[in-house]
Amino acid sequence: MAANNRRMSGKKGAQVGSGGQRRRGLEGKGPTPPAEMRKGHKKNRIAGAKAKQAVRRPAPRGRGGKGTSEMVVGRNPVVEALREGVPATTLYVQQFIDNDERVREALQLVAERGGIHLMEAPRPELDRMTNGLNHQGLVLQVPPYEYAHPEDLAAAAYDEGQDPLIVALDGVTDPRNLGAVVRSASAFGGHGVVVPERRAAGMTAGAWKTSAGAAARTPVARAANLTRALEAYKKAGLVVVGLAADGETEVGELEALGGPVVIVVGSEGKGLSRLVGETCDFRVRIPMPGGAESLNAGVAAGVVLYEAARRRA
Repeated sequence: MAANNRRMSGKKGAQVGSGGQRRRGLEGKGPTPPAEMRKGHKKNRIAGAKAKQAVRRPAPRGRGGKGTSEMVVGRNPVVEALREGVPATTLYVQQFIDNDERVREALQLVAERGGIHLMEAPRPELDRMTNGLNHQGLVLQVPPYEYAHPEDLAAAAYDEGQDPLIVALDGVTDPRNLGAVVRSASAFGGHGVVVPERRAAGMTAGAWKTSAGAAARTPVARAANLTRALEAYKKAGLVVVGLAADGETEVGELEALGGPVVIVVGSEGKGLSRLVGETCDFRVRIPMPGGAESLNAGVAAGVVLYEAARRRA
């Protein structure tokens, strides 16, 4: 009997029902998701990495690169830069400085603007920072300027449903002229200014001051090669107009200024370089009954920008 019980003990007894779970488990769960959506799959990890890179990718305006940081040195220059809204990160003040009217105004402007660090430093440290320049106890740190890419200027205009109006500078090395051109472009509805990457003025504190705040509204782009940038503009449908004392057409007679256009301004002494001049669709001159040989870049750009704005009104 015991043996019989041992034989019976291996048999399964009554089973609890599955409640239909087994049958549902055999049912299909729909189509298999693609590999990119399956957690743990190699393609899923690659897709996730690409998405993170897209989030970290900089905005289009940064594609022109950054300039270099700059120091504004001296009491009057620092106060003027702060008055004109030149971007700044830090104001360094010498320890035990003689607290005159300019120092008080600089400190007040920093407090009013906000976002500018105030640091006290001994004179030897300021001497080292400025390479021995006469800083008079005040040094203002200006951050690098973030340049746009030339293509961004035309794209932004087309996105707004407008014909691009852009100024390109060829061989202009004075930052004050660049600032004046930026100011004129802003005043007459221009969409930006293009400067070459080499042998040309950049957006320094001096350019910011001359722009009288317009640099905060009007982007400046930097081109590695100005001739190629102009050719790209032509492919995008813009007319390239160069200013030249011996131009074939007077500026008031050029109907192309009423459409998508790039106005190219050369240096006061040398004018347009050869390759840039050959790239232009038109070369125009500004009539000067007074007999002046040439105008500086800021004034010349302002004259042509006014004519372009008049035709677009």
